[in-house]
Amino acid sequence: MPDPTQPIDPLLVTAVTGLPEVAPGDDLAALLWTALAGDLAAGDVLVVSSKVVSKARGLVERVGDGDDRDAVVVRESRRAVAARRTPRGTSRIVQAAAGPVMAAAGVDASNTAPGTVLTLPADPDAAAGALLVGLRLLGAPVVAVVVSDTAGRAWRRGQVDLALGSAGLRVVDDLRGQPDAGGQVLEVTERAVADEVASAADLVKGKASGVPAARVRGLGHLVLDPAEPSDDTDTTATALLRDPATDWFRLGHVEAVRASLGLPPDAVEPPSVLPESLRHKVDRAVDVALFGSAAARPDVLDDGAAGQVVRVTVVAGDPFAAGRLCARLQAALWAEDLDAALAHDEAAQTATLLVTPR
Repeated sequence: MPDPTQPIDPLLVTAVTGLPEVAPGDDLAALLWTALAGDLAAGDVLVVSSKVVSKARGLVERVGDGDDRDAVVVRESRRAVAARRTPRGTSRIVQAAAGPVMAAAGVDASNTAPGTVLTLPADPDAAAGALLVGLRLLGAPVVAVVVSDTAGRAWRRGQVDLALGSAGLRVVDDLRGQPDAGGQVLEVTERAVADEVASAADLVKGKASGVPAARVRGLGHLVLDPAEPSDDTDTTATALLRDPATDWFRLGHVEAVRASLGLPPDAVEPPSVLPESLRHKVDRAVDVALFGSAAARPDVLDDGAAGQVVRVTVVAGDPFAAGRLCARLQAALWAEDLDAALAHDEAAQTATLLVTPR
């Protein structure tokens, strides 16, 4: 661990240019070594886009229409997190087979031939390790390799690069138990160094520039020498993934409600990213509430208030069944960002929900 009282080394991030178009079967380590002209110093971190790793490994698939690509996304997914309908098909946020939660399981059609998509390596840490071994065999000193990929963030616009795979790098700088500049003991701070390195590298490479790799210099204190003993266990990007016990946000709010009501994924169409009518949202919520139930479908009527109120009437012949359906309806409507005021007409033996936009 570096001494916090000592000056911080400057950080130098340099694009690795001159790489040819990578094809299946290429020796990517050799191509990188040639492009670098051997200019790797001990302690450097080489950040390589997952795209060229996938290309070199032949992880290229030919697809036709959107359904073909969607089938690849489903195959490359471990579990669904959220889904929305778009003009181009269904957009899915999933936990990818490669590990992280990301859009479309990392299946990508950019920077690849038309009609093809790239999938991620099944074990990105092993892919980073193979590149590191290849570089060392070619004469590289003690360095680290990060395989990066692009992902969005749940609460912020835009995308950043993160560490999909890592080898030879302390991926977490654990500052818990150390004092901050004011003497307060840090309790939760763990810097995700590998992700920060991947994002820094993306500032000099990126999708539009055709530069798939960058060298980061100045983090030698975080690069591990395999010849020296270390008790650091956080040396792979997999170590950055939250386990289920610490993942508070495993599902989107729509998917969480549907799961709580017993619906499997894709049982009812997902919401659209485009504006939808109030009536369409209500009809979908009714489909969700009725899933797996033998209850009669309630009457759904526009209330005449310029499309801003929909009346859902449940016949309360069996009070228990009607109450259960109303409770499910209110939950399903909440997931559609709708409010539902419940009124009971004992004489008519009906329960009515007046649904309005939230």
